[in-house]
Amino acid sequence: MKIGLLGYGKMGKTIEQIALKRGHDISLKVDKDTKNYSLENIDVAIDFSTPEAAVANITNCFNHNIPVISGTTGWLDHYDDVVALCKEKNGTFLYASNFSLGVNIFFELNKILSKLMANLPEYDISMEEVHHTEKLDAPSGTAITLAEEILKNSKYGSWTLDAAKLNDLHINSKRIDKVPGTHEVVYKSSVDTIEIKHTAHNRDGFALGAVIAAEWLAGKKGIFSMKDVLNIG
Repeated sequence: MKIGLLGYGKMGKTIEQIALKRGHDISLKVDKDTKNYSLENIDVAIDFSTPEAAVANITNCFNHNIPVISGTTGWLDHYDDVVALCKEKNGTFLYASNFSLGVNIFFELNKILSKLMANLPEYDISMEEVHHTEKLDAPSGTAITLAEEILKNSKYGSWTLDAAKLNDLHINSKRIDKVPGTHEVVYKSSVDTIEIKHTAHNRDGFALGAVIAAEWLAGKKGIFSMKDVLNIG
């Protein structure tokens, strides 16, 4: 399979290494300085660019009938518009806030736990996410995905980064050098604490999931998620 990398930072380079090991070709590399590029010689595009570039990259793929996977976060205010365009163009699109296979299992654990705790208002809920200092957005897309699932089954109306807002689900975002990604959900009462946590040891898990998603997407039309890839949820 010929893969185009829309975004060739650290994540793009890790995806390249894993894709090559799995027998694929990297036929296009687009970095922050690339002004114009052609999609003619690729079978699928993987977008790990920037919030400012993601929508244009995805739209370009739809216009050229190229399946596209996006792991870029920080652009989701335009998500509904992108989905509508994908349908209009009969395109192929898969977005995930996190492609790690382990994180997607963690999403399901979070969903189950939030339902189990739904009728126990005596537990206060909090979250923490830690990433490397180069991460551009806060909280992480992964943290937002976790929070949105919790909000469906809790006393909180929204999530916030402001610890002073007592009626909202607080997400504590930390940026520490060389941390690939850690996410923790805590339920705390006066008598005990329940915690679930996912810790990434390196970028390889994210990259592997993106390549597996690209392999799975071949020949399909529509809008998908990692739940489809893993057949969960």
